[in-house]
Amino acid sequence: MFNTIMVPVDLRHAPAQAPAQEKALTIAAELAHSHAAEVVYVGVTSPEPGEVGHNPEEYAARLQDFAQAQSEARSQRARAHVIVAHDPTIDLDGKLTEAAAELGADLVVMATHAPNVTDYIWSGHGAHMAAHAAASVFLVRG
Repeated sequence: MFNTIMVPVDLRHAPAQAPAQEKALTIAAELAHSHAAEVVYVGVTSPEPGEVGHNPEEYAARLQDFAQAQSEARSQRARAHVIVAHDPTIDLDGKLTEAAAELGADLVVMATHAPNVTDYIWSGHGAHMAAHAAASVFLVRG
């Protein structure tokens, strides 16, 4: 049913610090096992130095290390996919939607926050993905 599962990750937070991200990683792994699917961990960075890397190449190496560690820990096929955006805060929603199409993802599993009053003004990243991606979207709350 699912062949490619895309999982957006934020490398600034260790899974233990981000319960929703850890739950999303676990759910993606379980679905990957049950569907013999590949998991693609997607990270977004800017060309400027940041918390996770001084440049996109360093960020890509860290995301690849993360994907490899997840693959080994969860016994799944996995790889990394880096998106470089000039302004990740502004471009994130569109870039993730484009990545899902580019990767041929048929399922996106992503962490999200609990709804709050600001969602009436600005939609969350998960809501945008669910509204605009061709893939099925599984939103995971902490």
